[in-house]
Amino acid sequence: MTDLTLALDIMGGDQGPHIIISAAALAINSMPHIHLILCGDSDIITPQLAKNHLSEHPNISIIHTTEFVEMTEKPSAALRTKKNSSMRLALNLVKEGKAQACVSAGNTGALFAMAHVTLKTLPGVERPALITSLPTHDENKHVFMLDLGANVVCNSEMLYQFGIMGSVLAEHVDEVENPRVALLNMGEEDNKGSDHIKFAATKLQQNSQVNYIGFVEGNDIFTNKAEVIVCDGFVGNVALKTCEGVARLLYDKLKSTSKRNLFAKIIGKLLTSSIKKLLKPLNPDQYNGASLIGLRGIVVKSHGNANINAFYAAIIEAVKETERQVPEKITKRLEQGLLQRS
Repeated sequence: MTDLTLALDIMGGDQGPHIIISAAALAINSMPHIHLILCGDSDIITPQLAKNHLSEHPNISIIHTTEFVEMTEKPSAALRTKKNSSMRLALNLVKEGKAQACVSAGNTGALFAMAHVTLKTLPGVERPALITSLPTHDENKHVFMLDLGANVVCNSEMLYQFGIMGSVLAEHVDEVENPRVALLNMGEEDNKGSDHIKFAATKLQQNSQVNYIGFVEGNDIFTNKAEVIVCDGFVGNVALKTCEGVARLLYDKLKSTSKRNLFAKIIGKLLTSSIKKLLKPLNPDQYNGASLIGLRGIVVKSHGNANINAFYAAIIEAVKETERQVPEKITKRLEQGLLQRS
């Protein structure tokens, strides 16, 4: 298998570089064909590599910088003033062809702004989108949802392009044949929703390369009605965070109830493993690795508070998208859509 190089933003995220470097160790040990370029402060990176028994490893290199993007920093300020940050240097490596993908747990807004300016969008793409896979009722299947916050307001053309890009990702990363694409709306009827939602539906219906099935509502996100669900960034982000909050609420309520009396404690103890198994698919660690698709390069965004397994999942996502040439396949599918509309 061809060697593959990833650039990691070591200084991004809430948990500190040791989490990312430990995840890098997992990746190197499980995928010996990959090369990792660690962008960050070498005085911090080097001791952590030693702890993970990776000192002088031939598949790991370091690009030193002490500059990094704060999690609270405004994207416009980071774009203007942090040109030597670990995040920007990792993106530059993708732009220069020295890495095939960038993975960061840093400031989402700054990553989006820097990636957009540094890598540019693919031909025919108006704006990149943030996408991730979520669990469904069928434990063997996922649903890809986009946009999750990169674009607060989207016009019909953007939603149309998101449908195409999501379809490509589901087909080539999850290996779903002819993935079903739906628009998230306030009802399933054709007359429901805003004009831009209706216009996007018309465009998707007219593209024979997309298996568009119509509108779905919020309560159908996890029902396996579609492999791809499209919405604007405001709706997508709120929906995702609400689902994560409900999962935490259920688990916390069940834990507190089980402590009320001896009988509840016994029942709670018996059910704990089952409850954990039930809610595990909704844990962000299990689907960590949202992608900024539509760019001339692969960028994967990990949760800011990702643990080792979560960041490792983001690295795996970057490897999959690189090996399956997702940007190239999106470009080809968009070109086919343009030909149909001409």
